[in-house]
Amino acid sequence: METNDPVRGTTLGSAPVPLSVLDLATVGAGLTASDALRTGVELARLAEARGYQRYWVAEHHSMPGVASSSPAVILAHLAAHTERIRLGSGGVMLPNHAPLVIAEQFGTLEALAPGRVDLGLGRAPGTDGATAAALRRSDRLNESADDFPQQLAELVRFLDDDFPAGHPYARIHAIPGPVQGTAPGGVQSAARPSVWLLGSSGFSARLAGALGLPFAFAHHFSAANTVPALELYRESFRPSPVLDKPYSVIGVAALAADDEKEAGRQVLTGALSMLRLRMGRPGLVPTPEEAEAYEFSPAEREFVDSWLVNIVHGTAEQVRDGLNALVERTGADELMLTANAHSPQARLRSYELVADVYGLPKA
Repeated sequence: METNDPVRGTTLGSAPVPLSVLDLATVGAGLTASDALRTGVELARLAEARGYQRYWVAEHHSMPGVASSSPAVILAHLAAHTERIRLGSGGVMLPNHAPLVIAEQFGTLEALAPGRVDLGLGRAPGTDGATAAALRRSDRLNESADDFPQQLAELVRFLDDDFPAGHPYARIHAIPGPVQGTAPGGVQSAARPSVWLLGSSGFSARLAGALGLPFAFAHHFSAANTVPALELYRESFRPSPVLDKPYSVIGVAALAADDEKEAGRQVLTGALSMLRLRMGRPGLVPTPEEAEAYEFSPAEREFVDSWLVNIVHGTAEQVRDGLNALVERTGADELMLTANAHSPQARLRSYELVADVYGLPKA
């Protein structure tokens, strides 16, 4: 499939579906946020050179091991270091922001990187309750995830610059945006970001289907819900000006290494980091040596083992087989791979190995 469609990807090599990258800008012990963000530039350039479809950055807050609290800022930096790959948020947590602010931020990104910006939107806070309260204005503290459809509708109105006459916001324009890209005769000449909905349950799946939007599911931390959510999305789907049929992406934790043992060492660092987060002790991603030396309690070992089951890891061939099986089981239209590990070199090597095993273009 060859296409320039902003939603549907281009399948290259022997991959069953397009492959993309989800970056959490993870910060390993002994490293800094600057190191993580420099690695992001290297990874985005590698992904572009090797034929990955898109590069998304997630929004998280108050987590020392995750340096992606400001996706729009990171994406602007990446836009300056890439030329073709689609860049986007995976995602912006809309309840944390005024819709006009997001429309302005992503309108600016669209102006910086025309035709290659994705605006992925989630309804979770991306953090704990106290941090979420600190992020929001005092008059928005009572808003909940149930208000998300209204927030989304407002954001899309700002992106399209089409509030109806008489609306309180009718004279407000998100700049840069369509109002600046209107050619003589009133024809809009400027594109706008491609809007996606993200989720880890059925709510966003159903909403994405009803609105005819592309849908990205967080399989990497909600694997048990993947198939039911994708089925709900397809059942709920109604054709729209954006899509004539459903298009689903799933985020997949995947790490390939030159040998199976090394892959196991690397993914254990991410599992221990997640365990500490769930225990209310978030920190930097530990080294493989620290993770191997950690004495897990029976309950902790059970959590880590259940977490590792859903990470596709091993040699390149093992990862390829695991990803192919996942596509077969879920019917996903695109895979977005996130390689969480302590070592930046291990993450970069993983994406190279996956590209090699699928015969993606050489740099």
